[in-house]
Amino acid sequence: MDSQFQISEEQLAGCIEHTLLGATATEEQIVQLCEQAIEYGFYCVCVGSRWISLAADKLADSKIKVCSVISFPLGADSTKIKANQAKEVIFAGADEIDMVADLAAIIEGDSKYLFGQLQAVARVCHSQNPKVLLKVIIESAALNFDQKMFACGVAQKAGVDFIKTSTGLHPAGGATIEDIRLIKQTAPACRIKASGGIETAGQALEMLRAGAERIGTSSGIEIINQFRAGQLQ
Repeated sequence: MDSQFQISEEQLAGCIEHTLLGATATEEQIVQLCEQAIEYGFYCVCVGSRWISLAADKLADSKIKVCSVISFPLGADSTKIKANQAKEVIFAGADEIDMVADLAAIIEGDSKYLFGQLQAVARVCHSQNPKVLLKVIIESAALNFDQKMFACGVAQKAGVDFIKTSTGLHPAGGATIEDIRLIKQTAPACRIKASGGIETAGQALEMLRAGAERIGTSSGIEIINQFRAGQLQ
């Protein structure tokens, strides 16, 4: 850990998106997730669209944001479907949206399709008042170097707010320090959300040091407890 990189518990918690995206999540678990986010001071909860209204209701009197995913986890939906999904979750109470990019377009280098889709969903998000932030998941572990460069370049051109590394569900893996640095260099106008396999305070801090501004994880409580105990490796 860089000795010059210092962060408080409050700042660390404020970078964490407390996440529960399992298909078997229940109402009780979502309520618990929201209560934990308030207790620990996490930035937001990230839940499936099924639970946005519930989360927004439970967090209405707090500063905690509500984030939802669309086209998750495959990203293969059409532009029209993704735009409509974005409208639906925004109407339900989402403050931010994590959308999986069309991976086929990235792998094939189809900049026209990818740009058009990202721009269309960004317009939906940014036309709201207040603006809804759009994070685009590129599934970086499944891409080669050139594909990552391509995806980041198109995302920045399309005006997305964040580039997010991973869904956390792809067998290729999740976030890496190298990918955080690559995104930061390739798309400096975009902010970065590191997600996928981040389970310890040490991992979270390394991601933030490398340039991530948000950490998507289902291990937020463990991360904060480790940080409190000085377990940073």
